[in-house]
Amino acid sequence: MNPQRYQVVIVGAGLVGAAAALALGRQGLRVALIERQPPPVPDDAWDTRIYAITPANQRFLTRIGAWQRMDAERIQPVFRMDVAGDTTGAIRLDAYEAGVPQLAVIVESGRLQHALWQALQADGNVGLHCPASIASLDRGESSTRIALDDGTLLEAELVVGADGAASRIREWAGLASTLTPYGQSGVVANFACAIPHRGTAFQWFFDSDILAWLPLSGNCLSMVWSTRTAQADELVVLDAAALAARVQAAGRDRLGDLQLLTPAVAFPLRLIRVDSVVAPGVALIGDAAHGVHPLAGQGVNLGFGDAEALVEMLVQYRRTCLGDMRVLQAYARQRAEPVRRMQAVTHGLHHLFADSRAAWLRNAGMQAVDHLPPLKAALVREAMS
Repeated sequence: MNPQRYQVVIVGAGLVGAAAALALGRQGLRVALIERQPPPVPDDAWDTRIYAITPANQRFLTRIGAWQRMDAERIQPVFRMDVAGDTTGAIRLDAYEAGVPQLAVIVESGRLQHALWQALQADGNVGLHCPASIASLDRGESSTRIALDDGTLLEAELVVGADGAASRIREWAGLASTLTPYGQSGVVANFACAIPHRGTAFQWFFDSDILAWLPLSGNCLSMVWSTRTAQADELVVLDAAALAARVQAAGRDRLGDLQLLTPAVAFPLRLIRVDSVVAPGVALIGDAAHGVHPLAGQGVNLGFGDAEALVEMLVQYRRTCLGDMRVLQAYARQRAEPVRRMQAVTHGLHHLFADSRAAWLRNAGMQAVDHLPPLKAALVREAMS
């Protein structure tokens, strides 16, 4: 059987992989996408996986034709963010004060995934192999041959690993990674709230924990509570009323009575550093390339940044072999600093707020930042990029 030849084969059709495939297909490159299962069609229930998408990535998703397919009634702009320390520290980031329309928009993972999938199918520019699993990969001198479990053969100049934190492509390519567990879990759940949130996101730092409330449409909120794994295990087994009361108290009753909408789910928190995100004929994007603490909510935004940067690089060098290391190293250099900076910030903040001896320092620092409007505006611009 003769293989189907592509310039790029992307493994993993999550948010980042699907976006990269859609963008490449729209640029006229020969691209295929491999995924085990198609995404489910969203129903009216709230998704427990919620993302704060930056304006820069919203523009990227609009350019590739995915954002237009989102249900506008399930998109919630964030106009303000109130951050509170464990004593007197507090920072308020306000879109109006910074001279921008909004800080971010909150979307459900499943709905964004469905929009990307619909755009892929409507465009017809991407070879979709789904449901499909990889039986073998064989790297040659200038291309990689991929055998699927149904017998289909693909050949690609470049294989892109978008297959998550436990990336098979990263392992196959011999790209070393270091996983640092935080000894914490993130507990997520959605609630209806009695007091209007008015597009405000809230974040509290206390007792080594980080509690975030992200506003959802319809006066609902999505909670992410980063806490010790033992406490996370306690939270997920509470009944609906007890969990709502616990979250309401931890959030200092800011939005009144809470009513649980979705069961609580916990996931382990960890830092993933990858020594190199490229190898001959291979590039990594998204969670396959890096992992960060969720306190800044920037994991998926970093992934979209990877996708956009890789697409721009591949389009620029489309006349060459896209698996050439000179092309791939240009991509790796472009993404190294944004990823390193975000990992350093989130890792440092985690340790600063986990150390009870540094309480005076972190709270004084927050108060100082809150009284410096130019610095706050700079923080907003950095978060939006």
